[in-house]
Amino acid sequence: MGHNMLITNLELQNFRNYKEQKIEFYKNINIFYGDNAQGKTNIIESIFLGAFGKSFRTSKEKELIRYGQDFLNVSIKYLDKDRDGTIKIQISNKKSILVNGVKIKKLSDLLGTINIVLFTPDDINILKNGPAERRRFLDMMIGQIRPNYVHYLNLYLKVLEQRNNYLKQLRENENINYELLDIWDEKLAEYAQKVCSYRLEFIDKISKKINEIHKKITENSEEIRIEYLTDCADKQKLLELIKGRRKLDIIKGYTTKGVHRDDFNIYINDNLVNVYGSQGQHRTAVLSLKLSELQIIKEEIGESPILLLDDFMSELDKKRRNNFLKNIEDTQVIITCTDEIEEKNIEKSVFYVYNGQIEKK
Repeated sequence: MGHNMLITNLELQNFRNYKEQKIEFYKNINIFYGDNAQGKTNIIESIFLGAFGKSFRTSKEKELIRYGQDFLNVSIKYLDKDRDGTIKIQISNKKSILVNGVKIKKLSDLLGTINIVLFTPDDINILKNGPAERRRFLDMMIGQIRPNYVHYLNLYLKVLEQRNNYLKQLRENENINYELLDIWDEKLAEYAQKVCSYRLEFIDKISKKINEIHKKITENSEEIRIEYLTDCADKQKLLELIKGRRKLDIIKGYTTKGVHRDDFNIYINDNLVNVYGSQGQHRTAVLSLKLSELQIIKEEIGESPILLLDDFMSELDKKRRNNFLKNIEDTQVIITCTDEIEEKNIEKSVFYVYNGQIEKK
């Protein structure tokens, strides 16, 4: 077994507030500290862009280009099971992505080149916010280890959009062609069941891990469990459900049942966390959820993914922070924070970020 996945170098050109920046990463913990709005999160965002081909902060990619410029470059050198590789992304009028010098045609070909787990302050609200956040959590986890999942999800979303457009047309129209609707319904149910089967597989993997992790963090005082909510596990049942809701869907002008409505619940000691959980329980539940994600990816790919912690430590007290850092030895971690993390006995590289400049301490 070689070493874990590592990013060795990052080069930015015209990315957000960076004009030209080179960073060499250490194999363990890398800390970027400095005041807010100096460019710390931009470092994490550029690595995320390299892993997923898109940002986690904006869908408008033009926003990533430094003010007054018309292109950006992000270049990442990585090591993986003793091989080295590069990912280069250029965004101008269009986006091009090269992996080891070869231009990729679709995003799912990039996924899994480097594996990352991202923690952001927004994750603290993953249980409080709407189901879309929780589906996105699953999509990001499954997508990077099962590129096929992304393929089916995209097919599903295309069919969903087409069906919704057709429903809107029907709302305005007297003569309804149900045969066309039959075709959309059939396709929708087929792809929904595919997407759902992947999600159920991974919820099951999380189930097996999360309680153990949570017991460790809470020193055995809490039982945690996760439950997936779906109508899509059985294609035939889903098809009947969709057909049974045609009139409703036409009135509303959108599809009311399908995998785009799925969700999951987390319970601590049999209480729904997002309804009855304290702030502390929310934080610990999310931490346990993300650490489960980390372990699952590790088992799937046979090495630790890279951890990106964007101002996440500020959400944890000292005890939880130490607990957390102990749980992730032998993993490359890239942390941003406003104060230098003081923890002793931790091998680390420290960088100070000020106004789009980075200075190694």
